[in-house]
Amino acid sequence: MQKRPENVILKKTEDFSDRIVKMYKYLQNKKEGNGDILKQVLRSGTSVGANTAESKYAQSEADFLTKLTIALKEANETKFWLKRLYSGDYLSEAEYKSIVKDNEEIINILVKITGTLKRRMQK
Repeated sequence: MQKRPENVILKKTEDFSDRIVKMYKYLQNKKEGNGDILKQVLRSGTSVGANTAESKYAQSEADFLTKLTIALKEANETKFWLKRLYSGDYLSEAEYKSIVKDNEEIINILVKITGTLKRRMQK
């Protein structure tokens, strides 16, 4: 039996969600006054992985596209909140660049996947 290839986007979004949770816990203990932003980035950042995971058992190609489009929107929202954490001096430049790099990689992959699906569905 041939081994199935790893689902790259699922793995990346799961790892990213784990990283968001760790960042949340770290920043929650580090500074006062960042609670609302932290809650927002926790919600959107973990939603990326949750929606990607849901797409694995989509009921149709349209449902699959919907789940991944939501994941893309959540990844974009997460980028917004991460920038707020950086501009508010809650994240150092190195911390920000590291996590945003992962976020942008996920965004780029999701843009490619959803674009390909949309083109295929229009045929």
